[in-house]
Parts: sequence; structure tokens; C-alpha cells
Amino acid sequence: MDDVTITLIATGLIFVFLLLGAPVFAALALAGITGLILVEDSAFVLNRLKSYSYAQSASYLLTVIPLFILMGAFAHHAGVGRKLFDVARKWVGHMPGGLAIASVLTCAGFAATSGSSVATAATVGAVAIPEMKRAGYDPRLSAGAVAAGGVLGVLIPPSVLLIFYAALTEVSAGKMLVAGVLPGLLSTLVFILGIRVISASPQMAATVLPKSPWRERVASVRNGWQVLVLFVIVLGGIYLGFVTATEAAAVGACAAFIMLLCARQARGELGAKLVESLRNAVTTTVMILFTMLGAGIFSLFLSLVQIPQQIAEVIVSSDIPPLLVVGLMLLAYFPLGMFLDAFSMLVITLPIMFPTVVSLGFDPIWFGILAVKMCEIGLITPPVGLNVFVIAGIDRQTPLTRIFHGAWWFVIMEVVTTLILFFFPVIVTILPEMMLGK
Repeated sequence: MDDVTITLIATGLIFVFLLLGAPVFAALALAGITGLILVEDSAFVLNRLKSYSYAQSASYLLTVIPLFILMGAFAHHAGVGRKLFDVARKWVGHMPGGLAIASVLTCAGFAATSGSSVATAATVGAVAIPEMKRAGYDPRLSAGAVAAGGVLGVLIPPSVLLIFYAALTEVSAGKMLVAGVLPGLLSTLVFILGIRVISASPQMAATVLPKSPWRERVASVRNGWQVLVLFVIVLGGIYLGFVTATEAAAVGACAAFIMLLCARQARGELGAKLVESLRNAVTTTVMILFTMLGAGIFSLFLSLVQIPQQIAEVIVSSDIPPLLVVGLMLLAYFPLGMFLDAFSMLVITLPIMFPTVVSLGFDPIWFGILAVKMCEIGLITPPVGLNVFVIAGIDRQTPLTRIFHGAWWFVIMEVVTTLILFFFPVIVTILPEMMLGK
């Protein structure tokens, strides 16, 4: 068989295995092994695979993943989410849709301490949704705002998904993290403006809270010091060139641990919270590493048949406008996001898309942010919108269909933000280009 036929067979096997219920890493690995056997032989495959898991996972950069997850878990148990919501409520709670806006701002703030969208949505949802229900908010707005706000956890650094992209493509992890700052702020601003538009209907946000005095607002800011400290330690250290991404993650996790030790609400349950944080870090890291291993095996097969390079050469030599090519690639994430998680989407698509983007002369960091934005959309679209299911677990009185309905408003906002970043790449690239010690 020729290489193209073998590639089509191996790619088709991925979806066959997924339909049969196999985990993503197993589907990728089995499809890759099948392709390798068809191209070479079983002896070659066994020889390459005997040390493959160690070679792929023994990377200094990958230690960032459990450290960022630990930092977010410690911050969560230290009560950072509740404190942030109280601050945001005092500042914007009196506006139409103020509690929904406060939820998004809280998600943005908590995202600066956590690299996970699920952790962000769960932490903020547990605090914000009961408040919005008591204020008479439409469940679609309250649930949709928190589900969508949670996706900021994979864009605003420290982001595990940005580190994952950097590890897969071998771009600078520090630059990827710094590049997520302005797009994250832009996403937050678009969400706020969208909520104001939706809240123009009195039925959506029935109650407007009384306006807090300026004295109370200013005094409340001190409750947000933990986020500021972690943000300065992690992003400030990377941006100024004082520490690498791995060192920043270690210092950030240590700082969050100290905050947990000093938190009043953690006293008496410190041991249980530490165990829960460590277990969460281990299970999430193992899931990510197994996904990377499966993707690596399939990428090894693709590198042997040279299909991604051939596709890149054909596209580069064609008359198709380069921006249109990138746009079509990004559109492919829409259907994938309906069935796969963010990590799986990246490992399946990047072996083919990334060489093409580089060959066309585009900035790989800019494309990485756009790819992550498209993965964000997948977190709130049916039928496998993970953040929506997290919110459904918190708000059991609201049917899942209504939560998805509310999330669709934010999907439109996400598309608007992605288009802005697509046509104005400087929003993504300006901060990485200004980094010190880069």
C-alpha cells in the first residue's frame, strides 16, 4: 500500500476506536502502532517503543503541569474564589447583570491562579450561582456566564493547555504563557459587554443590587491580594526574565501552599485538603502525559510517512491565500470540539496543522492562542461541553438544555473575540516580543 492509503487507514482507526469507547490516548497509540507496522514491521515498532514513554515524558518542561495544578488547588482551598467574588460583587453588582459580570471577573481572577477551566468553573460556580439564583437571574444567564467564564482558565496564564501546546510544538513555554494575557483580558471584556446586552431585558437579571459605597469598594480590594501575589510571581517573573516557566510554577505553588496554611477556613481540614490537592494534581497530570504519549506514537508514524510535510508543501505552493488556509484550519475545531476534549483536539490536529502554519510564515505563538481559543469553544458546546456538565452538577435544578442555551450566547462572544485576534495578531505577539531575558 502507498503512504497516503496507510495514513487514511490509521486516521480512520482513531475514530473507530473512539466510537468503540477507547480512551483518546489508547485510540491514538493503537492507530499509530498499526500505521507503523504497515509502513515498517513489528520488530521496528517494538524497538522504537521500548524506551519511547521515558523519552517523551522525561522533560523538565512538563514538571510545570502538576505544579500549576497544585497552585490552583491550593488557591481554591484557601478560599481565593469566594474572596474574589465578594470584591467583584461590591464593584459591579449594582449594574444590570452585575452578578453575572462579577462571576466572569471572578473567573478571570481565579484563572490567574489555576491552569484548569474545569477547576475555575467549579470554584466560581459554587459561589456565584446560588447568589444569582437568589437575585432572580434567568438560569440561562447565570449558568452560561460561569460555564463560559471558566474557559478563561485555559487562556489566562498559568494555563496547562498553553504549556501543553508549547510541549507539543517545542515553542517557548514562557512566551506562550505571556501571550495569553491580553487575549484573556480581551475575552473578559467581550463577555462583560455581551452580558450587558443580554441584561437589557429585565427578565434576565431581575434584581439589581444596591450600590456599594466607594469606601467599601476600595476596602474590599485588599481581599484580592492573593491573586495579585501569584500573578506577579508567575507572570512577572517570567516576563522580566528572572525565572523560567518551570521555576515560576514551583515558586507559585509554594506561595499558594503558604496561603493555604494561613487560611482560616482550611484549619481543621488541612490534611484532607492537601490530600485532595495532591490527588487532583496526580490524576490530571497522568491523564495529560498519557495523551501526550498516544499522540507521540501517532506523530512518529506521521513523521515516517511525511504526510504533514507533503500537505504543507502543497498548500504553500498553491494559490490559496494563507490567511484563508489558517481560517479553514481553525474552523475544523468546531466539529471536533463537539466530541473531544481540548487536549485531544490539539494532539490530533497539530501534527498536520503546525508544519503548515510554520511553512506559511505565521507566528506559531499567534496560532497557538487561536487554537486554544477554539478549544475553549469546545468546552461549552454540546454534546460534550465539559464546563457545562460541571455547572449542571452544581445547579441541579436547571435542565442541561437550558444551560447549553445560555452557553450559546457566549459561544458567539468567543467567535467575535477569536476574529479580533485573527485579524489583529499584534494583540497576541506584542507582550512576548517585549519580554526581558527572552
